[in-house]
Amino acid sequence: MIEKKVEVGLIFDFYSQLLTQKQQEVMFYYYNEDLSLSEIAEELNISRQAVYDNIKRTEKILFEYEKKLKLFERFQKKNKAIENIFNKVINLEKDVSERINDPNTKKEFQEIKKLFETLLDYN
Repeated sequence: MIEKKVEVGLIFDFYSQLLTQKQQEVMFYYYNEDLSLSEIAEELNISRQAVYDNIKRTEKILFEYEKKLKLFERFQKKNKAIENIFNKVINLEKDVSERINDPNTKKEFQEIKKLFETLLDYN
């Protein structure tokens, strides 16, 4: 299970464009820049309480979006599936390379690995 602050930050990445400009600013400063409530209040010239209320209200909105749309959940599932397939390909390549020295087979595995590395942003 991921820590709540990390989870909210990731969900924010998915749904930030659905928020108001002020909500985006507050959430960006709090989750991406790791500013305190007081620092955000000073930056935006609003009260610390307004920052706190904005964060709590926006978190609720973000979780409602995720509950309905499930974009983050699907993203996580797809990435996990891709990672599992990638690991199986790596293990299969090791198995095959010990038994088969066919250059075409090796080339195919290298191409598959490169595709997965691109999908997983390993490069």
